[in-house]
Amino acid sequence: MGELTTYPGALVFGLDIGTRSVVGTVGYRKGDMFYVIAQALKEHETRAMLDGQIHDIGKVAATIKEVKEILESKIDRKLNEVCIAAAGRVLRTENASVEIAFEKEEVVTDAMIYELDALGVERAYEKFVANKSGDERFYCVGHSVIRYYMNDTIISNLENHKAHKIGMDLIATFLPSEVIDGLYAAVELADLKVANLTLEPIAAMEVAVPEKFRMLNIALVDVGAGTSDICITRDGSIAAYGMIPEAGDCLTDIITQQCLVEFAVAEKIKKGIGEADKVTFEDIMGLEQIITKSEVLSLLEPMIDTMTQNVADMILSLNADKPVSAVFVVGGGGRVEGYTSKLAEKLGIPVQRVALRGEDVMQKISFPEDALQRDSMLVTPLGICLNFFEQSHSFIFVNFNGERVKLYDNGKLCIVDAVMQSGLSNEDLFPKRGRALNFILNGKTKTVRGELGEAAEVYLNEAIADLHTLVAANDNIRVHVSTVGADASAILSKVADLTESIMVEVNGKTVSFPKLATVNAEFVASTYEIKENDIVELLDYYTVEQILEFLDVLPQDVSVYEVNNKKADLQTKVYDKFSFLFRTGNDKNAVSEDLEQEEDEAEDDLLNEADSDTDQKEPETQEAQTRNVAVIVNDAPVVLSGRMNYIFVDVFDFIDFDLSQSNGRFIATRLNGEPAQYAQEIQEGDVIEIFWKE
Repeated sequence: MGELTTYPGALVFGLDIGTRSVVGTVGYRKGDMFYVIAQALKEHETRAMLDGQIHDIGKVAATIKEVKEILESKIDRKLNEVCIAAAGRVLRTENASVEIAFEKEEVVTDAMIYELDALGVERAYEKFVANKSGDERFYCVGHSVIRYYMNDTIISNLENHKAHKIGMDLIATFLPSEVIDGLYAAVELADLKVANLTLEPIAAMEVAVPEKFRMLNIALVDVGAGTSDICITRDGSIAAYGMIPEAGDCLTDIITQQCLVEFAVAEKIKKGIGEADKVTFEDIMGLEQIITKSEVLSLLEPMIDTMTQNVADMILSLNADKPVSAVFVVGGGGRVEGYTSKLAEKLGIPVQRVALRGEDVMQKISFPEDALQRDSMLVTPLGICLNFFEQSHSFIFVNFNGERVKLYDNGKLCIVDAVMQSGLSNEDLFPKRGRALNFILNGKTKTVRGELGEAAEVYLNEAIADLHTLVAANDNIRVHVSTVGADASAILSKVADLTESIMVEVNGKTVSFPKLATVNAEFVASTYEIKENDIVELLDYYTVEQILEFLDVLPQDVSVYEVNNKKADLQTKVYDKFSFLFRTGNDKNAVSEDLEQEEDEAEDDLLNEADSDTDQKEPETQEAQTRNVAVIVNDAPVVLSGRMNYIFVDVFDFIDFDLSQSNGRFIATRLNGEPAQYAQEIQEGDVIEIFWKE
């Protein structure tokens, strides 16, 4: 090569690797203008690509290399890096909405906006992975912000505003790895490296729909050979992407079948009717044939009708079932006569609002004298170059846990991006808990959580890092997955409060009884280790039998037992604050007789006192052996009768108070506003309160 020509800007090499041909463009940007300095087009010699996907990598690479060498000879320099675009044949999209709230009003910085964008892409990826079926791996190849929010209000630019909360809606695009891998392999076989990757509809948008028009609701349809890629703009941004697997090749296939010609001849017939009223060709039998333009259009009309109907349906689906204001058509497949008018008819909009975009949108593009024809076929190739200046994105490779992982480089890649692309589960990053322990305590389900394990250990080039550490090409990333903590365990005394006691008045003395517990209806010690699905009951009572056992008294040695002054049996329940009386021996009426003896002795004392005073006083009428005492019990008058003297426990014989309905509660007693004892003497006019207390 001779002396290199100098240019006022860095050269950009863009390749439109299409189903039928490869178009190469080299140029530079200066101010608002893009200057094309060389172009080349080479059709595939065989059908090495179908529906936008590479089928024969070697043959596509050979075509790319031919285009590259033609351009190198024109510009007199070597080309090493190239910008490319992926077709939307299997394009998938996912919408996501995210927001970040601040503890106090903050000035929004570029870093905050980046964090918001990254969160949005991550959310979209999570939704995409959750919704997709099969094991096929997809790459996120780009995203578009639909709108930003500041304090729930739409705003075009967040930076430098003060806000309590920021948010965004975005659309992310995904392509299967086989599409990306095929493109990269073909480019690398042609001795090139990818400098930037975009999507064909995004590239076409760069040229066909200037930013000033994107406030309008417009559809861009790129009708290529294998696919028709669709892009919708609304409110200043790209709102949706779509694709139908029908385009120019569908029309060519019909000509092939009807005219009995090979595919390349059918392509010439299709292009020929755009320039002449009839086309001469030779069929597979070697016979010369002539076909008119009207005949060809008649053959193609059913397929054009189907294609435009499907495109219209997709546009409506992407645009919330509403027709767009206008449609811009680019690509060779859309140049067939009748396509735009039929699409307008299917959408129900005026025919003049569906138009091919070609030279009319290339006012800020300068071409060399030997440039290719400035029509709709050049929109996407030029957009690929222009997109480089908007977002210099490409794929890089990193080593992740010993495997080579490809990442779509947005200039801000972090280790977490490599983690997501590797397929490593989020659960492997954060500490895992051991198995929980579930059981029932007093009728309620209880869960003891397992212990946390260790978080994942992250290393970048053998140095300790974290998930947000930035990565570059060929970095070595190691992630030791998080560990599982110990399974949950629990001792009975740790989950049930056994420290409280049940206080019972036994034969006039207060005795403290430790609370008891059962597991699966069996009594257990406080050191019992609870097992999964155990049924634990913490008891708030003792049976008479358990009290005797606690006191080391044999039931057969007891002749009488009373609970709250009522006869009881071994299974009678004794709750906190209850009284329990028992006597040993053979006389079953021992307790009652003792009480009667005490009363008789008290009466004798009174009589003796009265006799001693007879010589000093006049004889008086002897008092009755019984007397009535009027008291107030729970705000109601009650008359105690049948005895000479009364103690507090006697009140229960004269009121309706069921001692068996404790349900875990204890009896509260008050005498004249003060706590009462069961043996405390009762006097005329006393005010008594008796009630259950939780």
